[in-house]
Amino acid sequence: MGYKIFLVFENFLMLLPKKIRKWFFTSLGILGFYLSAKYRKVSFDNLDFIFGDKLSYNEKTDITKYSFKNLLLNFHHIMELRHMSKDDLAKIIKIENIEAVEKVHKEGRAVIYVTTHYSSWELGGASLGAFVEPLVAVYRKMRNPTMQEWLLEGRSKFGNINLEKSKVIKPLIRHIKEKRASGILIDTNLNKREGIKVNFMGKEVSQTPTPAYLARKFNAAIIPVTIRTDDEDNYTLMIFDEIKVDKTDDEEADILKATQAQADWLGSLIEKEPKFWFWIHRRFKTDYPEIYAPKP
Repeated sequence: MGYKIFLVFENFLMLLPKKIRKWFFTSLGILGFYLSAKYRKVSFDNLDFIFGDKLSYNEKTDITKYSFKNLLLNFHHIMELRHMSKDDLAKIIKIENIEAVEKVHKEGRAVIYVTTHYSSWELGGASLGAFVEPLVAVYRKMRNPTMQEWLLEGRSKFGNINLEKSKVIKPLIRHIKEKRASGILIDTNLNKREGIKVNFMGKEVSQTPTPAYLARKFNAAIIPVTIRTDDEDNYTLMIFDEIKVDKTDDEEADILKATQAQADWLGSLIEKEPKFWFWIHRRFKTDYPEIYAPKP
């Protein structure tokens, strides 16, 4: 019943002009910034941990405020994607460096897209599926099944397939063997069994080795991809060149080298435009739980 009411509200919002919808969601994001001391603290904890005194208090405040706003913009984009045509999406998306993907396809290899919670990640995933190739996207199960259903419907609008993380390895391998593309987030907190240690922006943190392991084992290509905007109306899907995975006698070293390269890619993105990353999640909780402890 609650889901049906939510859908009625969604349909009402979709009747409004786009500018009003955007205002509604961005206003919710700013309201969240002022009301949620808990997640404001998470953002400042992360920014202090990564940047220390390199950023001023005002800069950290602006980045945190944008992170709240950007989260709600992603909800806005999911809602719009559920009602968009491919032609509608094409009007707001520009694609850079699709040649990197075409090169891999000519070689007859599958692509493993590595990506991040950066700018409009929801538009990014949909745009990949619509204009580059449909992909199998790995997601973490949500506590709210109603919200999960809503999100996954939007994410699959243009042909993407959603795979829940806890049951992902066997079907992911099958898809890669069949030369289908997959998408894996590399910026989420992991438990100690899941990750390997890399240097991320000067900190030793755990990161998933899964893309490097699968690429090495099945001769797939790791291609980083993200999305950004200058005006929050038009977006650029940025496809990067392949991260090569060596295949020497030392499998562990090969996987570590390729995983470190992914961390370097993400770090360079954040260093250049930190406001776009999703600072209001406990990315470093497993490795550095003390940074989220209450302040004395």
